[in-house]
Amino acid sequence: MNQKRAFNWLLLLLLIPLCVSAETPAVDEPTASRTVEPVRPALPTPPNRPRPSRAEVLAMIPDVARRHGVEEALVRAVVAAESNYNAHAVSPVGAVGLMQLMPPTAADYGVTSVADLFDPRINLNTGTRHLKRLLRKYNDDYGRVIMAYNAGEGVVDRTNSQVTYLETLNYTEAVIRKYRQHGGTAPTQAALTQVRTLRGVRNTGRARRLLKKYLDPSLLSLKVKPTLDVRYLNPALHDAGPESRPMFELDTTVIR
Repeated sequence: MNQKRAFNWLLLLLLIPLCVSAETPAVDEPTASRTVEPVRPALPTPPNRPRPSRAEVLAMIPDVARRHGVEEALVRAVVAAESNYNAHAVSPVGAVGLMQLMPPTAADYGVTSVADLFDPRINLNTGTRHLKRLLRKYNDDYGRVIMAYNAGEGVVDRTNSQVTYLETLNYTEAVIRKYRQHGGTAPTQAALTQVRTLRGVRNTGRARRLLKKYLDPSLLSLKVKPTLDVRYLNPALHDAGPESRPMFELDTTVIR
């Protein structure tokens, strides 16, 4: 009987920790120890329908450009540079359609449905209206207009048109060249010259950053030692002539 009772107590002692463990709620890890991945908004999804051909898009552009008073050559150049005539194009940042419009920009012109931006005519009309507004704002300065279309008006205004983003410089140059190829006649040489100048500014800034990062300032340190007695270091007492020694010379022992 005593052995049976002892066995029951032993079994009870073994089961108690299991019961306590089952009833104790799990404690979450501290929030600070977890890595929270940023939630990226989903990109727009192209419609499940055949996209218009390049020829169909080209046929739409003259009417759209004429309606909004923008050169056909400029609209064609922007479409070619932005999407290469792909009405279903979506950029990694969410720009949509032929003229790669961001939804907030399109909303400024009353187009609030992202799905509508895949419609080639709606996209062309909206993008061309945006070009027209930029042309008015920047007094038909094509260089500033094209930079603003790519980088945004805020960047162009904040930098006084001195935009040094490599993407914007490449884009501006590409659009101007396509504009010329399509028969555009507005003055654009000054804009191309500015792009080359800004490339130089960008490269100079990059060179300075590299020097600051990698150059050991101690390599620029030079030390000199006097060659004369201290009391003769006064330039007024130093005779100049073929036989005279320099007042100072480079201390080569400290050059590494």
